[in-house]
Amino acid sequence: MELDSLGLQHKLIVSCQALPDEPLHSSWIMGKMALAAKQGGAAGVRANSVDDIMEIRKQVELPVIGIIKRNYGEHPVFITPTLREIDELATTGCEIVALDATSRPRPDGMELAELVRQIRLRYPQLLLMADVSTVEEGVEAQRLGFDLVSATLVGYTEYTQGQKVYADDFAILKEMVRQIRTPIVAEGNILTPEMAARCLEIGVYSVVVGGAITRPQQITGRFVEQMNGVQSASVTGQE
Repeated sequence: MELDSLGLQHKLIVSCQALPDEPLHSSWIMGKMALAAKQGGAAGVRANSVDDIMEIRKQVELPVIGIIKRNYGEHPVFITPTLREIDELATTGCEIVALDATSRPRPDGMELAELVRQIRLRYPQLLLMADVSTVEEGVEAQRLGFDLVSATLVGYTEYTQGQKVYADDFAILKEMVRQIRTPIVAEGNILTPEMAARCLEIGVYSVVVGGAITRPQQITGRFVEQMNGVQSASVTGQE
């Protein structure tokens, strides 16, 4: 499959995910969320789990970036960590599979290069997206032949804690675009339409937005936090 045939360049991809401890955890709800995203103009969907992906594909005819989040004990790598998850995702017909492509060891001990080799042998039709946390990991993902490199994990690895993909006018993203020829996907705490548009100006291939669209508890929390700040200021001013 050719990446350009999916129509994702310069477009919005909506991440429709809800984990078991979240109120919207339901494949049916994620299917409707994907339908709402399509009606709003999204060109693709990122989704977690076989059940969610299968339901989403019933609701919309959009390219799907599939992942499986699975914990292996306390191991930090949990986004599509092993071939087991790849085999499961391949049954869904998703066009792209995203996986943790950081420099951290994988739960089964397989090197990332070997995992990529195995995937290419078993499922040559699958496009692969590297979820990375540093520019250097993105460069390595390019060397290994990934079809897309995403800034998904900036700030989520132990060696990038506290970093934000949008800090200093998306400095990390700019450096990825400068150093990496593989198409770059902007993802991670992109909270406003203006931020998404800025990512395109920087030169990314496409933009993934999740919580700012599909997680109402997070959206509500941002409103409450901002309003509480105003209330606190008002009370202080009256004293």
